[in-house]
Amino acid sequence: MSAEVFDPADLTTITMTPAARAHVRRQLARESADALRLGITESGCNGYMYELSYLAGDLDASRRFRFDDVTVVVDDADWALVQGTLIDYVTEGLNSALTFKNPNATAECGCGESFSVTNTD
Repeated sequence: MSAEVFDPADLTTITMTPAARAHVRRQLARESADALRLGITESGCNGYMYELSYLAGDLDASRRFRFDDVTVVVDDADWALVQGTLIDYVTEGLNSALTFKNPNATAECGCGESFSVTNTD
């Protein structure tokens, strides 16, 4: 048994648990895709929502993160809101989903699908 270490001070990358890697690997195969794009859209009850899409072919995203054979890409426009995020895959009862532990989020909705940040500028 191993433990994942989440260091919110490490804002230079994103991390992904083995469970999340296994789930994304299956989805990439199902979608015939090469990478998962982690993005942000302005929406939800707290201001921002995670937006996931599967990419095939040219991966022109600004930042690429490789986890074994799984690639996650993030556009520069979204980087400030997701840097340092831990992507996990959890099962609760009959439900399973990717979850995000985002050190930039100052509030999250009850369902975990949207978040807000406090602008310090």
